[in-house]
Amino acid sequence: MAGLTLFDKIWRPHVIADLGGGFALLHLDRILVHDLSGARALEEVEEKGHRVARPELVFATPDHAVSTQPGRTEDTFPVGGRMLRAMRRRTAQHGIRLFDLDQDGTGIVHVIGPELGITLPGVTLVCGDSHTCTHGGMGALAFGIGSSELVHALATQTLAQRTPKTMRLRFEGALPAGVTAKDMILHAIGRLGTAGGTGYAVEYAGSAVRGLPMEARFTLCNLSIEMGNKIGMVAPDDTTYQYIDGRDFAPRGAALEAAIAHWRTLPSDADARFDAEHVIDMKEVAPQITWGTSPEHVIAVDQAIPDPARAPDANRKAAWESALKYQGLEPGRPIAGTRVDWVFIGSCTNSRISDLRAAATIAKGRRTAAHVTAWVVPGSRRVKEQAEAEGLDKVFLAAGFHWREPGCSMCVASNGETVPPGQRSVSTSNRNFASRQGPDARTHLASPAMAAAAAIAGAITDVRRI
Repeated sequence: MAGLTLFDKIWRPHVIADLGGGFALLHLDRILVHDLSGARALEEVEEKGHRVARPELVFATPDHAVSTQPGRTEDTFPVGGRMLRAMRRRTAQHGIRLFDLDQDGTGIVHVIGPELGITLPGVTLVCGDSHTCTHGGMGALAFGIGSSELVHALATQTLAQRTPKTMRLRFEGALPAGVTAKDMILHAIGRLGTAGGTGYAVEYAGSAVRGLPMEARFTLCNLSIEMGNKIGMVAPDDTTYQYIDGRDFAPRGAALEAAIAHWRTLPSDADARFDAEHVIDMKEVAPQITWGTSPEHVIAVDQAIPDPARAPDANRKAAWESALKYQGLEPGRPIAGTRVDWVFIGSCTNSRISDLRAAATIAKGRRTAAHVTAWVVPGSRRVKEQAEAEGLDKVFLAAGFHWREPGCSMCVASNGETVPPGQRSVSTSNRNFASRQGPDARTHLASPAMAAAAAIAGAITDVRRI
């Protein structure tokens, strides 16, 4: 019999019942809720005559709809204020821990989960947000769920799920100059496509992944859903255990030692078999930038904008033509040098302290181009406080960047913070869909260093030249 994968070792012990037809009823170890959907889900639990099954396993934070304006209040964005007050009432009623606006621990839900030690290796974790796969960087089995599923999860602490197939994506070799985890996953999406992982749980492996620090692993897993993988995971190791030690909700002392002993059994066995496997040589990966309206519309920054005439099929030809028209780009021209109006450094993809340090390294001693508006939005209150303790806020402000309060901000633009129509943004977020950052906004995805370089140059530029 073949060995077990990391996925198998977490999924199987959490199966309460085999529902047949490829579905299983899973026990959930953690449920995370945010302001955009949390209050309504809790209200619906009550309307259906239920209670929250395990409130001590549920954690809430406002992030999507809160303003990130300096000096904000809960009503700086009035719609967000109403959502926050509703969530505040419902969480208090059910005894759920809420990390309220501007309290210690608050921030983007996928940043604070690992940061507080709520996310741990081997747990099952869900949230009403597709980028819940981020937590898989810790070696957790985490995935986003819909609104009706969230109600069921809150009421029962269980969820019916189709058992996915397994995929291993190995990145082998050392990271080239200027290349980050964001570039690794964008390159992979460009190669496999946004449907390349549909129906699979993906495990990221290989020497390049083992060498990544924890925060980079979260970035890698964050974009799993953009490749079609609902679940993305990295096996826990000593890097993971060092990161966990001392975090608020993590085990301590002898309990931590016992937990680590168990976590060491989780990595995939040497003879484990995957339903699909891919290998990427890191020598092939350069700093990436998206050019179109899908994360798979991505190229190395030193390449030319693709020509739809060379698309591999008629469907993609039409998609490329539509994307280029929306983005206002000409095929065959270099992507580098394309004028930029906005830069956004933030989101659950790239708003942790290491991301801000990388951007500050580029910004230090330089100035943003006069026509560029550049925002830096920390992922949590703790990230913001640490950045300020290190003086990163002063670096950004001196360079002409705006230093904001924590939140999702203009990643999804559900808090009123948008890129103006027709203007071009380089963003460290995860989606470049049409109007994602505001009506008719044009978005290019990149790493924090690439985004900072664009702000300084006033155009898309190769960070390796700076």
